[in-house]
Amino acid sequence: MPRSGDIIIARMQFTDTNESKIRPALVLFEELGNVIIAGITTNLKMKGIPITVREGAAQESVLKLNYILTITDEAIIKTVFHLNTEKKRLVFAELGKRLGMLDE
Repeated sequence: MPRSGDIIIARMQFTDTNESKIRPALVLFEELGNVIIAGITTNLKMKGIPITVREGAAQESVLKLNYILTITDEAIIKTVFHLNTEKKRLVFAELGKRLGMLDE
């Protein structure tokens, strides 16, 4: 069962086609087999929260809070590592700020 803060490898379907790709992602939460994730990229020019090799990433990466989607738990291939508490707090604080923009 995926947990909030897990970095996973999962099969993600593109929104505009029936094709899918295997990509890393952060589990935000899981409920009833639906897993809400945020995408991760190795394109360090993209905006987001850095995830380092020292933290467990295979290579320096960026967590993209502007790329959130739902997958099923069957789409998860494996869990790679779990974010430390400090990084999880940073992620959820930043996500809260972005969602707070809806109040404006």
